[in-house]
Amino acid sequence: MSALDQSVSLGAAVLTVSDTRSSENDSSGDYLAERLQAAGHTLVERTLCRDDRYRLRATVSAWIADPRIDVVLITGGTGFTGRDSTPEAIAPLLDKEMPGFGELFRAVSFEEIGTSSLQSRAFAGLANATFVFALPGSTSACRTAWTRLIADQLDARTRPCNLAALSPRLRES
Repeated sequence: MSALDQSVSLGAAVLTVSDTRSSENDSSGDYLAERLQAAGHTLVERTLCRDDRYRLRATVSAWIADPRIDVVLITGGTGFTGRDSTPEAIAPLLDKEMPGFGELFRAVSFEEIGTSSLQSRAFAGLANATFVFALPGSTSACRTAWTRLIADQLDARTRPCNLAALSPRLRES
């Protein structure tokens, strides 16, 4: 069996951005943490954070500096309300944007929710060799992102290419 035929366990962190959710009712964070672990990845950190761009940035900054964390999944704060600030908080941390993620997420969301998908500012990128995905706060949106886009890209067996296999090469110069 070649190395490409083997799964790769990545270290992951899950951040729920919300002014109203708690650990008792964080269904989106629960879903993402469960799916990561079911896929064989290690949940290194998980937390909830109020929708405050400086707290968000501080949390994600610490995680992208942690060598145990390869992937950060953020749920919430990607809409248009006055409190939604995840893109503004996290985008400055990205070394490289992954525009295809947001484009594909909105395309597959359109199949499910029609033109309401225009309201999503979901995005992804790379920060200090860590993949960062920012998803809407609804559990159904997290399920769509996981099942249609993220799960396969975090699986080293996905062909023709995937992010998991790319991960060891991200610190090359």
